[in-house]
Amino acid sequence: MTTQTVPSAVSQTPAKTPPLRLFFTILHLAALGVLGGGVIGILAATFGTGLALLFVLGIGLLFLVGFVYALFGLGWFEIVRIRGLYGLDVPDLQPRRRQRSGFGGWLRSLGRQSIDGRMWRAVASFVIACIFGALVLRLFWALVFAAITIFAPLGTAETVSIPLAFGVGQIGVEWAVLVGILGVLAAVAGIIGLALLHRTISRALVVPNREAELTEQVRTTSAQREGAVRAADVERTRIERDLHDGVQPRLVSVGMTLGLAHQKIDDDPAQAKDLIAEAHTSTKAAITELRQLARGIHASVLDDRGLDAALSALASRSHIPVQLDVRIDGRCSRDAEAAVYFSIAESLTNAAKHSRASECRVVVRLREGGVLWARVEDNGMGGAQVQPGGGLDGISNRVLAAGGTFRLDSPQGGPTSLEVSVPCAS
Repeated sequence: MTTQTVPSAVSQTPAKTPPLRLFFTILHLAALGVLGGGVIGILAATFGTGLALLFVLGIGLLFLVGFVYALFGLGWFEIVRIRGLYGLDVPDLQPRRRQRSGFGGWLRSLGRQSIDGRMWRAVASFVIACIFGALVLRLFWALVFAAITIFAPLGTAETVSIPLAFGVGQIGVEWAVLVGILGVLAAVAGIIGLALLHRTISRALVVPNREAELTEQVRTTSAQREGAVRAADVERTRIERDLHDGVQPRLVSVGMTLGLAHQKIDDDPAQAKDLIAEAHTSTKAAITELRQLARGIHASVLDDRGLDAALSALASRSHIPVQLDVRIDGRCSRDAEAAVYFSIAESLTNAAKHSRASECRVVVRLREGGVLWARVEDNGMGGAQVQPGGGLDGISNRVLAAGGTFRLDSPQGGPTSLEVSVPCAS
């Protein structure tokens, strides 16, 4: 299961467009006017071919899948272009990740990607920019022709041809200068107007709507709160189960053994001594179980020495060999490190109990943008699923409560891989 991170706030650009930025906007439009038609034509051809071949051995599906990925790439490019051109703090377009493992999970994620509103708005911005670019090119040639018309009186012709919307018209040479100047002004005004209109439309399409952004923040916050509540409930149930099934019976046994020793201490001191030794052994075992239970609630080494040291200690206690690869600089927030630590701990526990794995590999990185990322992979038999109240459900809830994402891939036959990404400042 994955969650979408909340987009960062969008910075506001000045109300007036600086001349240099206006010049770059015109260059962008001109370039898109030249290249955009070809890009749109390729996309249209891919989509048409996919529909035409849809029932021919499923070949059309390959074209349609490529069409969706091409749309995503185009949308990503448009957002990056607008962000760089106007200096906006707009997050990148993120692909929809799989919520389930296997082919069905990938197909569902592809379906969600194909109806992603943000992707389609970015594509619409690109198409509009291409149309504006074609108009800018035509206005540029009109500007050149109008500039040449201004100098028509220097020639010997008595009339001058000018392009009109319905054909070519003729004017007297005495009107050439006036018509040429008006043409230059009209062309320049049209180019600048298209550039300003492009700025307004592209910002409206690419920049997240404030109301939608606030709605998404509320939705994400609610999901995080629900995840935190579920994680606390699962953790409480686990603690109750471990106390009831482990420590409590052992302590009851210690009490009964000490009671028998008390009864026999006068009549049979040797047996009473053996019973006291048995109770002492059971007490030490109960203390060990309590320590393990406390470590499961929170690892003190995590606060004292950081995630790297905590994971090293965790790997050394694992029942199966663990290859640990941790490369992080500095520390993240306590919640972020705890979420990643317990995700890895639970994954290693599941691998040891259920997967029949002979080895595990744990990779932890601090990625660009301040995201703490971890991947746990084992070579077991696979088939792991998120069950309500289970260990994987606990991982999902912990990561969700920390504002991160969770992805499980465990096909039948293995291997099983689990990835978590948590904002470092969560």
